[in-house]
Amino acid sequence: MFSAFMLNAWAAGLIVAVTAGVVGFFVVLRGASFAAHALPLGTFPGAAAAVLLGIAPSAGVAGFGLAGVVAIWALGRRGRPEVATALTLVMLLATGALLLSWTDRYAAQVYALLFGQVLGVSRAALGGMALAGAGAVAAVLAGFRPLLLGAIGADLAAARGARPALWEFGFLAAIALAAAVAVPVVGALLTFALMVGPASCGRAVSAQPGVALAASVAIALALMAGAIALSYLTNWPVGCFAGLGGAGCYALGRVLL
Repeated sequence: MFSAFMLNAWAAGLIVAVTAGVVGFFVVLRGASFAAHALPLGTFPGAAAAVLLGIAPSAGVAGFGLAGVVAIWALGRRGRPEVATALTLVMLLATGALLLSWTDRYAAQVYALLFGQVLGVSRAALGGMALAGAGAVAAVLAGFRPLLLGAIGADLAAARGARPALWEFGFLAAIALAAAVAVPVVGALLTFALMVGPASCGRAVSAQPGVALAASVAIALALMAGAIALSYLTNWPVGCFAGLGGAGCYALGRVLL
């Protein structure tokens, strides 16, 4: 379990857990679960575009993640955020379906991004994951107070000198960065569970934002470590255990609240 080829998996799991725990706390607090579901899925057409163009899938994931952020933010300013998120997700997935119809070389790479491939994370990829994860965490921590105020109400945030629209864009960008970190490990389909489950349980631990945030990260770390260990022992996908564990964390949070 701690052999040389597993070291990259443990390092990737650590990066994913910390990033998902920090960003996920505000996903739950701000009621942004739909965006946290849509943006990881929106990376799927990015992978398809990258394979079609013959470039690294990570570049396509980042590009389409940014496109999703811009679309959700721009459309949401002129209508209901959940409608904007739904329309953005549909547009991204439709684009992905079109791109996939143009190539037959996508199967293995796109499958890995949909369902995760923790043992396939290379040492070179760890650097990019760490950089993206640090960016997401730094953005959230820098906006800790404005994001808290925005979770209470946009009017209150504006009255206290914050700029809700600007911080909303920054927060969506942080979700996209967190998705770019988590998708290669647990997959686009289960990144949502890792961001929402531990944070829901952490929020039930304490009413103090700092304590709840720390609990969210600790629970995400425990969940990720358990998922990797069980995946190693059973040869089942790590995303399976991460998804089931995330759902269990959410259920436990509902019981404790």
